[in-house]
Amino acid sequence: MKLFKCLAVASAAVILLSSCSILKQTASNALSSGKNTGSALSGLYKILKATGTLDLSDLTTLVNIGKILTGANAVADATSTFTGDFITGLIDGSANLVNNSNANTVVNALKGLAGIDTSTLAKAATAAAKGTATQVNSSAEDVASTLSSLTNILNLLN
Repeated sequence: MKLFKCLAVASAAVILLSSCSILKQTASNALSSGKNTGSALSGLYKILKATGTLDLSDLTTLVNIGKILTGANAVADATSTFTGDFITGLIDGSANLVNNSNANTVVNALKGLAGIDTSTLAKAATAAAKGTATQVNSSAEDVASTLSSLTNILNLLN
């Protein structure tokens, strides 16, 4: 029970910290956010190249999409210093899949994803983790638009 409480508190702290706009302006947060986003982009890129599709019932895919959207929100209205540090982390986290040549284009594309409601993804990820089906509450057009934007970003990485 004590471990469960610690995990719940840690999860709440992570959610609170990731949504706090004051922390968006620190270099260490920018690097960390960039690394997480780069790693998630790399993961989705590998899945897309291996399977030719992004399966929204796959927990790994949903988690990676969530990380990318979190990074997109972090960099959306960021200062140039934060963005520069974010790009450094993005390149490192993607193992140079994102590089100096395409980094600005990728970041601008990520900014276009900012503000997307991730509650549907969270519900889908929870259902996928439990092995149960879930109904996507977003419109098919919103889901298609998000996936299209993500696919365009992944195509920049070729």
